[in-house]
Amino acid sequence: MKNQLLVIFMFMVAFLGVSCKNTEAEKLKSELALKSDQVIQLKQQIEHLQKTNGSLLDRMSDLSIVSKAGAKSIEKSLESLSTQYDFIQDLTTKIQTKDSINLALVLNLKRSLSNINDEDILVEVRGGLVHVSISDKLLFKSGSSTISGNAREVLGKIAGIINDHEDLEVMVEGHTDDVPMNNDCIADNWDLSVKRATAVVRMLENDHYVEPSRMTAAGRSEFVPKSDNETATGRSTNRRTEIVLAPRMDQFFKLLEAPELVN
Repeated sequence: MKNQLLVIFMFMVAFLGVSCKNTEAEKLKSELALKSDQVIQLKQQIEHLQKTNGSLLDRMSDLSIVSKAGAKSIEKSLESLSTQYDFIQDLTTKIQTKDSINLALVLNLKRSLSNINDEDILVEVRGGLVHVSISDKLLFKSGSSTISGNAREVLGKIAGIINDHEDLEVMVEGHTDDVPMNNDCIADNWDLSVKRATAVVRMLENDHYVEPSRMTAAGRSEFVPKSDNETATGRSTNRRTEIVLAPRMDQFFKLLEAPELVN
């Protein structure tokens, strides 16, 4: 009987031991499964972070490129503004110099022609150019393109100023009133205005040694009046010869020539 009890006791102990081991194994399996799930979750989080970091790095790279491009654009814009500012400053200086030359010309001409009646000759600056307007009665007989003896002194004084400024070009313009003109020598007002301008140019060249390459003769006929042709006084004002003094055209274009600007 004792032996049977001992066997039963031993069997129960063994059964309980196996049962405890199975419970512990199940617990370990459960913990292992939980850890596996945590590992999977951690891997997923790591992958998400890696993707996020990659995206951020790409954006930072884009921003870096934009920043560099923006900085380069700003730099070019500043260079362009600086170049344009220098050009404007240079142009302003040259225009001021040109205005000073015009003022000096006007003063010299008025001083040289001070003994001439103000009604017969007018010196002024128009459109940035110096105009010397001489009435036809001072230069020519009525309806004629032959220069009178009294005009030689006037043209000589003007020629002296022209020869002192070799950087000037000279335009001689003939102007008439609107009264029709026609005789054996003159076809019409166009013809008269051209011939008078040519006569003045020839005298400046032949008698006063003005370089012919600097001069142009132009006839304007009745189409650029200074006054109303309805009155005798107005028509007298319109009958004139204008000597226009201007910078040489090549120098004028250089004055307006902009340097190459940065884009």
